[in-house]
Amino acid sequence: MDPNRSPMDLNYADIKAAAERIAGRVRPVTIAPADPADGDAPRLWLALEFLQHTGSFKARGAQNFLLTHREAGSLPESGVTVASGGNAGLACAWAARSQHVPATVFLPATAPPVKIDKLRGYGADVRLVGEQYADALAACHAFAESSGALLSHAYDNPLIAAGAGTLLTEIHRQLPRLDTVVVAVGGGGLFAGIATAAAHYGVRVVAVEPRNCCALHAALAAGAPVDVAVDSVAADALGARRVTELALTAARAADSVSALVSDEEIIATRRALWAEHRLAVEHAAATAMAALTGGSYRPAPEERVCVVLCGANTDPSDLTS
Repeated sequence: MDPNRSPMDLNYADIKAAAERIAGRVRPVTIAPADPADGDAPRLWLALEFLQHTGSFKARGAQNFLLTHREAGSLPESGVTVASGGNAGLACAWAARSQHVPATVFLPATAPPVKIDKLRGYGADVRLVGEQYADALAACHAFAESSGALLSHAYDNPLIAAGAGTLLTEIHRQLPRLDTVVVAVGGGGLFAGIATAAAHYGVRVVAVEPRNCCALHAALAAGAPVDVAVDSVAADALGARRVTELALTAARAADSVSALVSDEEIIATRRALWAEHRLAVEHAAATAMAALTGGSYRPAPEERVCVVLCGANTDPSDLTS
């Protein structure tokens, strides 16, 4: 993939190429069956992507982005810069370290301390700006222009989305009869990649968002990306003001369903994942599962469903309080 291609241009061939490019550099996803009732064959699986390097799926896109620029000779010595709610910055800093280039990461001051500490552990230059992702993004753009650093993006880039889409290729390899994949949506990078791959395999995609932080849902209703309010317990990872054109295009091309969940459902689901399965995930990961536990998406009796648990960069102390 040309690193300078249009941000709306993504296809399955790009995801296949990304899978080959990052092979051996990321952890293959583990698929675990949820508890089957009464000894029946499982119909629900959990994709444990929170076990990925850096604690989220973002490692896939970051590796694909930097490796593609390395191959193209467009990775500068001044390194890479990205604005992030936390997870994309972690992945970018981790991938940059493997390429021996510096990473400068801009975060809103509201970013969780656990993510800030991990970023500094990866050697990133961490800069806290403003209260929302958009504030950090503006500062990141200004820094890239003044320093010559390669500007990455948390989600609005076909290389990032293609890397994220490799997750669905791994899920489908293990579950070839899968009907539906359920995934949380923020700005849309993970969704765009998964939906593009899902369209290739004939798999439905359920896009789950917090009710008060729903950029894709609003875009589908309006027919174009629009600004939305950002007010959710999962906003540190899903707090984009608007979804990408790439995600909206993928949603229209795929068999996709939009589902909304409340913060109360997200919190209860996150606690249940710990209490019942001993899985400590962040609120964004619990958002996907909350569509099933809260009932905003009800699978058919024979429907085979896989829920992506996308990240675990959280402070788990409140799970036992």
